[in-house]
This record gives sequence, C-alpha cells and structure tokens, in this order.
Amino acid sequence: MSDAHRPVIRGAVVDARGLNCPVPVIRLAAAAKAAGPHAILTVVATDPAARYDVPAWARLRGHEVLAIDQDGDELSITVRLGELPPVTAIS
Repeated sequence: MSDAHRPVIRGAVVDARGLNCPVPVIRLAAAAKAAGPHAILTVVATDPAARYDVPAWARLRGHEVLAIDQDGDELSITVRLGELPPVTAIS
C-alpha cells in the first residue's frame, strides 16, 4: 500500500516506561516507521531525558511535537509525523 492510500494513525501509544535513554526514542522511531506520514504518536516514558531527546529526534526528522505532559514520574510526548524520507540501501 502506498503512503497516499495508507490511513493516518491517530492516538497510537508507545510505552517506554522504565526504559532509559536511548530506548524511548528507538521505540518511537520504530513506531513512526510502521505508522507512516502524518500519524500522531504518543510516547510515555519515565526517563527524564525523554523530555529533551524526543523533541530533538522529532526536530531532526521533520516531525512536530504537539504536546508534552507530566504526571508524576510519567512524561507523555505527542508527536505528529511529517513526511518520512524514503529508505535507501547502503552499498
């Protein structure tokens, strides 16, 4: 299915609680690859570094951070994916 015909995923949650850097970003990146462009994903993490790492990852990849919420030790960061670059083979 091409990206033009793929439904937009909204509200998918990546559970990264109890995992330390860089695993929350790695899990979010894997979910982003599976979700496709324009999906809205939320990563829930307990690692304080996620507050900085996830927005940095989003900025570098052309995604938009929609919200950062803190509830006790849990941090929820919601990201809208931009256009995903094509995957190229390394020769």
